[in-house]
Formats: sequence, structure tokens, C-alpha cells
Amino acid sequence: MPAAENLINAPEFTVSELSSALKRTVEDAYGHVRVRGEISGFRGPHSSGHCYFALKDESAKIEAVIWKFAHARMRFKPQEGLEVIATGKLTTYPGSSKYQIVIEALEPAGIGALMALMEERKRKLGAEGLFDEARKQLLPWLPEVIGVVTSPTGAVIRDILHRLEDRFPRRVLVWPVKVQGEGSAEQVAAAIRGFNALPEGGRIPRPDLLIVARGGGSLEDLWSFNEEIVVRAAADSMIPLISAVGHETDITLIDFAADKRAPTPTAAAEMAVPVRSELFVEVESLARRTMVCWQRGQESRRNELRAAVRALPGLSELLAIPRQRLDHLGAALPRGLKANTHAHHRRFSHLSAGLTLKVLRGQVAQANHRLTVSGERIRLSARALLRSRRDRFAGLEVRLKASKHSNAQAQRNAIARDRERAQRLAERARRALLTALQRFDARVAHSGQLLSALSYRGVLARGFALVRDEHGHAVHAAAAIGPSAHLTIEFADGRVGVTADADRPEATAPAASAPKAATHEAKPAAPKRVGKPVDQGSLF
Repeated sequence: MPAAENLINAPEFTVSELSSALKRTVEDAYGHVRVRGEISGFRGPHSSGHCYFALKDESAKIEAVIWKFAHARMRFKPQEGLEVIATGKLTTYPGSSKYQIVIEALEPAGIGALMALMEERKRKLGAEGLFDEARKQLLPWLPEVIGVVTSPTGAVIRDILHRLEDRFPRRVLVWPVKVQGEGSAEQVAAAIRGFNALPEGGRIPRPDLLIVARGGGSLEDLWSFNEEIVVRAAADSMIPLISAVGHETDITLIDFAADKRAPTPTAAAEMAVPVRSELFVEVESLARRTMVCWQRGQESRRNELRAAVRALPGLSELLAIPRQRLDHLGAALPRGLKANTHAHHRRFSHLSAGLTLKVLRGQVAQANHRLTVSGERIRLSARALLRSRRDRFAGLEVRLKASKHSNAQAQRNAIARDRERAQRLAERARRALLTALQRFDARVAHSGQLLSALSYRGVLARGFALVRDEHGHAVHAAAAIGPSAHLTIEFADGRVGVTADADRPEATAPAASAPKAATHEAKPAAPKRVGKPVDQGSLF
């Protein structure tokens, strides 16, 4: 109670203020730390890309988190049960009142951890069959183009080029990559897949053989060639691949997936091509042996031919027996012809004895009997055919009558429908004609009213007159009327003939304006309107 009474005047903190103060204290005291422990509770990256797990030892555990961007940059990815050294900063998570480490870098805790990780990865990939001997391809005996995946600045590429130049010069394509450090595994895998993606007969020739090479180094330096992405790219390569990573005692996982493993990059160049000088010597040896064999064969065949010639009989001996057989057959030919003639004569005599009148009559009787039987069969067949045709025609007649009746009924129905339709159309046409006539009558009446409204006679009815010359043309100006001209003045109620007076006052205006003045004089003075104007009628 005394202690509580002493804290009565102490300042109050909200939960958020207290959590923020603890967060600042922890982050200030432990800005960046390195923690060694075993990964526990790792189930792979979250759907957001972040990783959440814990680091533990024999007596304690701390929560850990790796943000998405940091996880993408990491060379070693976290795995369950792996002992690692994590570099990061301590912070707190106010949502659950616990502290955690935000990991920025991750590395295995010693060679033992790397070897354990390598063995685990080897078992995993071997279970998938990536290291099976059945998947491995045979190396080409003399490749035209060799692709090399290595660093362009190291001694490895120079050793390979010098060894190829000494043994058998070939065209070499180098795909420069990083062979250690961050991003090196992705570059090596991309180089292998890039060589495989080159088309046949393209601008850049497709290699016949690939060499993935790197000099020696520690297990950490060679770790890029143990990455799963590199091993899978080597296993998927359709081009035969030689792995030449490190020295003879260095073992990486790409060695198991490659088609051939070379202890050193120089040994890989020796595996790739044969020795040119040795080939020349071997070809010359084979050429000499071929010539000697051919000469021996020719001599052997020549000896066999000579022995066969000595064993063959002479020409006279070969033709003696056929000549004797020909003489014997020529002597026997006349007797054979006579015997053949007698045999044919006896046969003809035997056959002629059988051709008597009785035999001929019997044959004729048999033929007549066969003819009679055939005629009877034809008659019966004709009757049966006629009966079947009659029955068929009777059935067709019944069907034709039924079809005719149904067709006639259908035609009657169609005619009735057409008649009804024609009546409807006629009624519609009559109504349409009446409507059109009414419309035309209205248009004619309207046109008559419009004509009456626009006719000059309406103007004459309002007190105006129309002046015509002796030819009946309307006169529009006084200048057009000559002296003593005969004119006709038309009023609303009739016409009056007049003669123009020759005495006219001379125009005082200039000659150019004479027609205009005459026009003004021809117009009568407008009468003053008195009272209600005259009704002009409706234009409509």
C-alpha cells in the first residue's frame, strides 16, 4: 500500500504509449544483432510472400520474420530444422505484446549445416529421378560448337580455350555469369536454359555440347552449384552437359545431374574433343591397313580365278554332249511326226464313227426337251411376274386415289384460304381507294383555293386593272407604250379597248433613271384605307 500510495501522482500511460516506449527501448538497445539458432515452425512463405517462424536453442525461443523483399534476395532460404546464423534487428509487435527479430540476412551455421542441407537436397532431388543414369545423354564425339557457362574474367575460360586449341580447335560460345555470390545460381540456370532455347540454324548457332565450369573454392564459394534451380536446369538440358566445378575433390549437386562430370575445367575440355594429331595418325594407319587389306583381297581373288580357270573343261568338251543330244533328237523327229499324224487320224476316225443320224436325232430331241422345259418355266415366270406387277399396280392405284383425294382436299382448303385472303385484300383495297380519293379531293380543293388566292383576278377585284398591248401581252412600264398604241385594259368585270395619248410630260430625271421613273408613274396611287378592309378570303 505505501508503494501504491507513492505512485498515485505518477503519470499515466495508455497501452499504445507503453508499447511504443518498449519498442523504442528494444530497438535502441539491440539495433542489429546476430543470432544463432535452429529454425522451428517454418511452413514456407506466407501468401503475402513474408516468412514467419521461430529460432530456438536448448532453453529459449524467439519469433522471427523475413519480409518478402529480403527473402527474394537471400542466397540461403530458410528450411525447417536448419541451424542458421540470422542477422537482423530486434523489435516488438504491439498486437500480441511480444518481441521478434526481423531477419535481413541468413547463413548456415558452419560446414556441418551446409553438408546436412546438401545431403537433404540430394535425397530430395534423387527421389525425383533427376540423378538417374537413364536420363543422361552421350557426349558428341566431335562437336561443332561448344557452349561454356562460366565467368569471363577468371582463369577457367582461358584454360578451356587453350586446351581446346591444343587438342582440336572448335567454335566456342561463352555465356558470362557470376559463379559465386548473390544471384549467381539464377544466372547459371538462365544460361543453361538460354543455350537450350537457341533455335536450330539461327543467327547464333546452337551448341552441340555445354560445359559449366568454375575453379576451386570452399563449400560456401561453390554453393551456387548446389542450388535447386541450377540442378533442375542441368537435368532438363536437352544439350549434353559436362560439369566442371571445382577441383577433383569438390563435389556439387550439379555433378550428379550433368551427363558427365569432369574433375577440372581442363579435363572437361579434354572430354569434349579428341586430339587432332592422334586422329591424323589413326586415320593414316587405317588408310594403310585398308590398302593392305585391299591388295591382299585382290591377290586372293586373282589366285582363286586362276585355280577356277584350270579346273574348267574346254569348249569342245562342254559342247560335245549337247551336240550328240541334238543329233539324236534330229534323227528321231521324222518318226515322231509320222506317229503323231497316225494318232490324230485314229482319233478323228473314232469321233466320226460316233456322229450318226441316230445320235444327232437324240441330241436334237434333248435340245427340244430342254427348250420345252425352258419355255414352260418362262411362261410360269411371266405369269408370276404379271401377277406380282398387277398386285403392285393395284396397291399403287389405291394409294394414288387416296393421294388424289387428299391432294384435292388440300387444294380446296388452299383455294378457300386464298379466296378469303383475296376478299380481305379487296376490302382493304376498297378502303384504301376511298381513303386515297378523299385525300386527292382534299388536295384538289386545297389547290383550287390556293390558285384562287394567287390568281391576278383577285387583285383586279380589289380595284386594280391589267394593261395589255395589241398582241395581248401585259405591259409593265409606261416606257413600253408607244404613241397612239392600241391597249386593252382588263377590269374585274370586263375589258375596255383604249388608245394611248401621244402628249406625255417629259421626264425631268436623267435618262438612266427613266425606266425607273416610268415604272413609278405606271403605279396608281394607293387609295387610303377607310374603315374595314375588303375581305380577301382564306388561302386554305
